[in-house]
Amino acid sequence: MPELPEVETVRRGLQPVMEGARILNAEARRADLRFPFQPDFVARLQGQIVTGLGRRAKYLMADLASGDVLLMHLGMSGSFRVIKPDNEAAPGEFHYPRGKDSTHDHVLFRMSSGADIVFNDPRRFGYMKVIARNALDEEPLLRGLGPEPLGNEFDAAMLARSCAGKTTSLKASLLDQRVVAGLGNIYVCEALHRSHLSPRRIAATLATKKGEPTDHAKRLVGAIHTVLNDAIKAGGSSLRDHRQTSGELGYFQHSFKVYDREGETCKTPGCGGTVKRFTQNGRSTFWCPKCQK
Repeated sequence: MPELPEVETVRRGLQPVMEGARILNAEARRADLRFPFQPDFVARLQGQIVTGLGRRAKYLMADLASGDVLLMHLGMSGSFRVIKPDNEAAPGEFHYPRGKDSTHDHVLFRMSSGADIVFNDPRRFGYMKVIARNALDEEPLLRGLGPEPLGNEFDAAMLARSCAGKTTSLKASLLDQRVVAGLGNIYVCEALHRSHLSPRRIAATLATKKGEPTDHAKRLVGAIHTVLNDAIKAGGSSLRDHRQTSGELGYFQHSFKVYDREGETCKTPGCGGTVKRFTQNGRSTFWCPKCQK
């Protein structure tokens, strides 16, 4: 499933053609994706100006002039394709042509910017929903989400408070969207490695007995910031389905330190350990037992 850097990359790709433009025509080509479309889904989008395009955790959020918000989730295999009347952007170093099969093109927005925006989702685990902005706080899909890891409020003190007293593993706590929103398996593995912390470490060790952040918490927050920002600059990670709106693959997977590198030598200078994999909470965890404590 696309994580925060992939969703942020998609947002930045859509922003120039979507923000400030009017939805001239909206089309839902089937009755449902992961969930059924609302009966008035198309009607609430038709003719609306997109006043802003943001992101909350792994959700894209398009603010509409009507006061509604279009909430969009990529699911497992969802992607957006931008089609312009001139021609597509020149292929980049990691560009792979998209398939021409439109069978899985499920939603289309024709924008006054001159672009058609197509949502393609072979597995149909993605979803879209129109919500009144004044009802967002009560929206079940968003309620309970923790702080944004790249937001100003997310720091070592906040992470320590969230983990204080937790007897679960550090990795499980970081994947809990109530603790921090938007992190997934890939970037948790990478951040833990860069901060030299074991995924098996008890989460409570990020806080002192007084609830103040330990050095572990400070290192981890710095590593989370670095990993996410580096991944966004690289266009995210493409392991299976992720594509940028231009059709290019993200290439942060070429910078992985531990993820999907089982049996390879640890990249920490002077470590010399070997990357291991084990199953944790039903997911593969990659780490170096020698330098992650």
